[in-house]
Amino acid sequence: MENWSVDQVCSWLRQRNLGELVPKFREEEVSGAALLALNDRMVQQLVKKIGHQAVLMDLINKYQQQKSGLESLTYCCKTASPEFPEVISGKNLKSFFARYKTLQWTSSYALPDFPYDVKCILAEKKCPDHSMRIRIIEFLQADMTKYLEGSLYPNSQQYNIVVNALLQAYPFLDEDGNGFLLWKRALKDRFKYVRRPIEDDEQVLRNKCKFGHRRGQTRKSSFAENKPDDVQVQVEEEPVHLEDSAMDVHIKWLKEEYMKTQRNWKEVDNRMNVTIELRRKMISNKAPLKDILRLFPFLRCPYQLFREFQLLTHMDIYKKTVEILEIYSENILSLYVVRNNPINIMLQENLKRHTEEDILKYMKTTAACLLLPDVFGDDSSLFAAVNEEVKVLTPVLEVKNPFNVNSCEFALYVGREELAQLDDCTMALAALVAAFHVFDIPCPKRIHRTLNFLESLVFEVRSP
Repeated sequence: MENWSVDQVCSWLRQRNLGELVPKFREEEVSGAALLALNDRMVQQLVKKIGHQAVLMDLINKYQQQKSGLESLTYCCKTASPEFPEVISGKNLKSFFARYKTLQWTSSYALPDFPYDVKCILAEKKCPDHSMRIRIIEFLQADMTKYLEGSLYPNSQQYNIVVNALLQAYPFLDEDGNGFLLWKRALKDRFKYVRRPIEDDEQVLRNKCKFGHRRGQTRKSSFAENKPDDVQVQVEEEPVHLEDSAMDVHIKWLKEEYMKTQRNWKEVDNRMNVTIELRRKMISNKAPLKDILRLFPFLRCPYQLFREFQLLTHMDIYKKTVEILEIYSENILSLYVVRNNPINIMLQENLKRHTEEDILKYMKTTAACLLLPDVFGDDSSLFAAVNEEVKVLTPVLEVKNPFNVNSCEFALYVGREELAQLDDCTMALAALVAAFHVFDIPCPKRIHRTLNFLESLVFEVRSP
C-alpha cells in the first residue's frame, strides 16, 4: 500500500464502498504513503461524514496492525540470528514485546459477560438510554483493565478493538454509522474519570507529570462551546483536583456572585469548570437536589444548565433543539392524532387573531413542542403542565398562556419546585432534556418515547 499511486488509492476506496471520497482524495493527491500517514485530525478535514471517517480509520488501522505483525515476526527472526546480536537489548527488545503483547491481546479479546438487565436491553435490540450506556461503558472499562493487567492507559488500537467487538456483536448500537466514534469517546472519557483521583499508581503519576497535570492547576483545552447567543466559551476537558479549603472558596464565590445583578460570567464559567468533579460526584451519589443547588445555584440559569450538558456530552442542546423544532413542527401539526387535541384547537383559535409571520411561527412552534407527548402516545402531564399546577416530581415544564405573546410564561420544575424561568418553548424544551441528563434523573416510562425521540436527534444516533 505504501507504494500505491493516487489512482490505486481511489480504486481501493471504490472497492470498499467509499467512492464518494474519490474526488477529494484526487484533489488532495493522497497516495498510498499519504493514506497511511493520515491521523484523526487529517481524516476529519478530508472526510465530512462521521461514518466514512470511522470506516476509513478502521481500514487504515487494520492494515497497520497486519503490517505491525509482519514486522514483529521479521524482527523476531532477525534477533534470533547471530548476525544481529546487538539488537537484542533495551529499547528494541522492549518495543518488540510491546508489539507482540498488543497482537496477542487483539486475538484473544472477547466482550465481558454483561449484567442481566443490560443483557435484556441488548437482547431486545433496544437503543439504550443514558444510564444504560454508562453501565455498558463501565463494564467495558473494567474488562479492558483486566486484559491490560491493571493498566489504565489503553492505546488507540485497543480502544478500536473493543468498540469494534461491541458493534459487531450488537450492530444496532451503530445507528446511522456514528456509533463507533460515540462509543470510543465515551470509553476514553471513562478511563479519564477512573484515573483522576488516583495518587499512588506509578504509571498514572508518571503520565500526569508527562502531560503537565499538577495538583491545583488547570489544564485548558482548545475545545470551545457555544452559548445560545453564539458567545464562545473556553471549557476544560479535565477538572482539577483541589483541596477542600480551595473548593470551599470557589463555592462561596459562586454563591455570592449568584446574588448579584451584574455577574462576571467568564469567572462563573471558570469556577464551574473547577468544581465540576465535586458536582458530578454529588449527583452520582444521589445527593438531594436542594443541596446541589444550594452549593451551585448557577445551575438554575438556563445557560449554565446547557453548558453543563455540553461538558458532559459535547453536544449543544440549545442549538439542536432549535433545529429539531424547525424541522418537525409542521409535520407534527399536520398529524391526524393531534387534530382534536385541546392544544391544537387553542392554536387554531389564536392563529385567526394574528397575521404577522413571526408571531404565527412562534405559536406553531410552541404548539408542536407541547403536542410531542400526544404524538407518541405518552402522558403529557409528565411533559408540561399547561395553565395548571405542576403535580409531578420529575423534570416538567410549567406553561402559562402559551399562545399569548405578551403574557406567556415558561418554567422548568424539578421536584415540584421551580428551577428556572425560560424565554420560550425552544429554551424550555432544551432545558427539560438537559435536566434529565445533568441531574441524572431516570426517565419515567410514561414519557420515555418522547424523550427517546428527542435524545436520538440531539445525539444524532438515528433518524426517527
